[in-house]
Amino acid sequence: MKHLTFVMAFAAVMSLAFTNPVEKAAAYKVDVAGSTVKWTAYKVTGKHFGKLSLKSGSIEMSKTKLSKASFEVDMTTLTVEDISGQGADRLKGHLLSDDFFSVEKHKTATFVSTKIAPNGKPGGFSITGDLTIKGITKPITFDAVVKNEGGKIVGTSAIKVDRTNYDIKYRSGKFFQDLGDKAIYDEFDLEVSLVASK
Repeated sequence: MKHLTFVMAFAAVMSLAFTNPVEKAAAYKVDVAGSTVKWTAYKVTGKHFGKLSLKSGSIEMSKTKLSKASFEVDMTTLTVEDISGQGADRLKGHLLSDDFFSVEKHKTATFVSTKIAPNGKPGGFSITGDLTIKGITKPITFDAVVKNEGGKIVGTSAIKVDRTNYDIKYRSGKFFQDLGDKAIYDEFDLEVSLVASK
C-alpha cells in the first residue's frame, strides 16, 4: 500500500512538471536604431524636450516573465527639439556642460536592473535598478510595460529622475533661494521605448 501511494504521488508530481514547465528566459539584444529615449525638463516658465540615442542594451525574458534589463545612453547625442536655431544650440551646449551632465567627462549614462516583479497590469512590471549619471549611481524604481511580440521584445516606460541625486544643482530650489521664475524643477522625465531581438 505504501509503495502504491508513493508511485501515485510520484506520477502526480511528474504530471505537474510536464503540464507546467518552467519558463526559460532568453537573451535579447536591444535594437538601438529602433529604440528611443525622450527627455523632458521643466522650469517655472515652461519646459524643454528632446531625444537621446541608445548605445547598447539587453533584455532577458521568457514568454511572459521579465528577468533582467539594462541599457546604455549615449549622452553625446542629446538633442533639443522644442526650439530651433541659436536658442537650441545654446541650450544643448549648456546641458552638455558641467552645470548639467558634464558630457565631456561622462559620455554615457547607464541603467542595470536589480529587481523585477509583475505589477498586476497587463504586461506590467515594477523595475528597480541602478541608474548611473555623471558617474554617480543611485537606485531607482519605475513601472514598465514589456511584451514578447512575435519573437521581439517591446518595452516602454516613463521614468522620473531627480537630477539633484546626480550632482546637478543648477537653479534648483533645494540649493538656491529667491530664484523666482528662473527656477528649474528637480525632476525630469525620460520616456524609454526599447525594441529587442535575439
